Amino acid sequence: MKLETPKNVSRIARGVMRHFAQIGFSSLSEFSPTSGLRVDIITIGISDEIWIVECKSGQSDFKSDKKWQNYIDWCDRYFWAVDSTFPIDILPSDTGVIIADAYDASFLREAPLNKLSAARRKKITKSIARSACNRLLTHTDPKI
Repeated sequence: MKLETPKNVSRIARGVMRHFAQIGFSSLSEFSPTSGLRVDIITIGISDEIWIVECKSGQSDFKSDKKWQNYIDWCDRYFWAVDSTFPIDILPSDTGVIIADAYDASFLREAPLNKLSAARRKKITKSIARSACNRLLTHTDPKI
């Protein structure tokens, strides 16, 4: 059963992914880096850094997220993406912040760099590639 994504979260994710595309990053939404985890956005940057972005529609959405710390082990940088009305001061100061709407995004606070090990980077990159290929296949041939 697929969980419904709140419309505001979908709009925020769209704006973030549009912005990333403009700056040369490749993104995938609704990605599972390992069993039991699902991130809103994972992206690979020009320097092959892997970033994870969690999109939050409001304070209650943020406070109900009990898994976000588990995502940090799967990326070089971790960001929150929120809209302009979100109370930024409740977000952990050791994470990045992106302000977004449905059309674009901007970085409010850079995330600290926590380099992945070579083995983890290889594993996650291959997993991103497989997921992207499988999605493209089902898009081009929905009967598969």
